[in-house]
Amino acid sequence: MRALVTGGAGFIGSTLVDRLLAEGHGVDVVDDLSTGSLANLAEARSRQGHDLTFHRLDVRSPDAVDLIARRKPEIVFHLAAQADVRVSVARPAFDAEVNLIGSINVLEGARAAGAAKIVFASSGGTIYGDAGPRDLPLTESHPQRPLSPYGVAKKAVADYLAVYREVHGLEFTILALANVYGPRQDPNGEAGVVAIFAGRLLDDLPCTIYGDGSQTRDFVYVDDVVDAFARAGQRGGGLLFNIGTGVETSINQLYATMAAAAGAEHPAASAPARAGELQRSALSPARAAIHLGWKPWTSMKDGVASVLEWFQRNRSSS
Repeated sequence: MRALVTGGAGFIGSTLVDRLLAEGHGVDVVDDLSTGSLANLAEARSRQGHDLTFHRLDVRSPDAVDLIARRKPEIVFHLAAQADVRVSVARPAFDAEVNLIGSINVLEGARAAGAAKIVFASSGGTIYGDAGPRDLPLTESHPQRPLSPYGVAKKAVADYLAVYREVHGLEFTILALANVYGPRQDPNGEAGVVAIFAGRLLDDLPCTIYGDGSQTRDFVYVDDVVDAFARAGQRGGGLLFNIGTGVETSINQLYATMAAAAGAEHPAASAPARAGELQRSALSPARAAIHLGWKPWTSMKDGVASVLEWFQRNRSSS
């Protein structure tokens, strides 16, 4: 199979690229390196026998359509995105350029290439909006009421996918991801609390918890998520799947687990709660289990240990 991965130099995308190459597939990576890094693909690019081609290109460019059409992938995994909710609020037009126009370009390229399918990375933390505690863990039937331009764009792309399936016969599967964490996640950004905590704990710096720390998230390990993408390449046509654990973990619980694993004894610093932040979040993986045969298998304890080990090793070798 020939696959094309947009955002393939990113945290999740590069891990997916590794999985596809390990399975013997040919892979094209499209990434503008605005948030991704070639370092994430260094191991994959250095190995002999892998059919991997990297293309530095912005999905907003019309050239993206031509490239995808020329490379003729059978399956397109579309992960490229402007993924910062706060950026989408401050710069909604920019968010729409990347997440809507960019996605339409990917769809047009896939159509022109005669691709069989697109697997799209959506956001389970934003498309449903602020759900009540009684609704958790959320199922795919829950109403979608996004409260940010980023969430609106992800919801709109799903509608475009449905149209392209109906009009052009281009199959799709949508994966609504929970809070993905794991090796290669950026510890210097504002998103990805596990990576941020890991970086600061290893530097023996205080971690900051916003609000009282009781807010919950559904943390799912990147290898588990990539397994869902790989399965979605051949299954789940025309459907949306939540990719999470269904388990709520509070930020206080997360910090306690990570601090214990890192051998840190100092408490976290506190700061005022961030405006607009969801209080609780969890996604039911039940539909994915039925249609994709997918279940998360990495425990928080094991996942956190892997993250800390990777960050420590990465720092030691740099």
